[in-house]
Amino acid sequence: MKSTAIILFLLVFSLGVFGQTGDALKISQLSGDFYIFTTYQTYKDAKVSANGMYVVTDEGVVLIDTPWDETQLQPLLNYIKEKHNKDVVMSVSTHFHEDRTNGIEFLRTKGVKTYTTKKTDELSQKKGYERAEFLLEKDTEFKIGQYKFQTYYPGEGHAPDNIVVWFPNERILYGGCFIKSTEAEDIGNLSDANIDEWSNSIKNVQKKFKNPKFVIPGHDGWASTKSLKHTLKLIKKTRKK
Repeated sequence: MKSTAIILFLLVFSLGVFGQTGDALKISQLSGDFYIFTTYQTYKDAKVSANGMYVVTDEGVVLIDTPWDETQLQPLLNYIKEKHNKDVVMSVSTHFHEDRTNGIEFLRTKGVKTYTTKKTDELSQKKGYERAEFLLEKDTEFKIGQYKFQTYYPGEGHAPDNIVVWFPNERILYGGCFIKSTEAEDIGNLSDANIDEWSNSIKNVQKKFKNPKFVIPGHDGWASTKSLKHTLKLIKKTRKK
């Protein structure tokens, strides 16, 4: 009886550590080998979510952005190893803010190849934020295992350096904080934004990556593919104030 109780305890504990619905770290399967991870921080006295994505390839796991709550980076790595039996081999951060770059220097110590754009690195250095090992000087295409993806700089918006990541075969557009969720009621943090150029930059993405199957914003939900249009509405609303 004791051994049965111990086994049940260990099972419950394991599910608590590696489950997908914890309070601090949530992981949801988007489609196939694509997963969204969500962590939380307090912003203006409110609990705010931040999304990142990981992709399971034959050659290891690729992270797009890192947990905003840096304490959840190791639990995320543990979860990936436990669920997929693979290590993270690469990360790409989509701009310099801490909800995208927290923990990338820790990833370097784990042998993960960390990437940002050169512009992101300049801003990170200026702000004293964490910096990547490898710098992208232009839009870049990658092939990791069976998956292809490309980075694209559409112009200034949420930040001077914001990029998006496009998976052409799966038609997945990862927008980071450059794209607002349809759940968002306002444009959010404007501390480094260029509100006058943001609309043009959104339109550049719309022209380049048509009919995405999924659009992943940096915060809130991703159920709708109308996030780009919604972002334009929020920009227009903000500029009228």
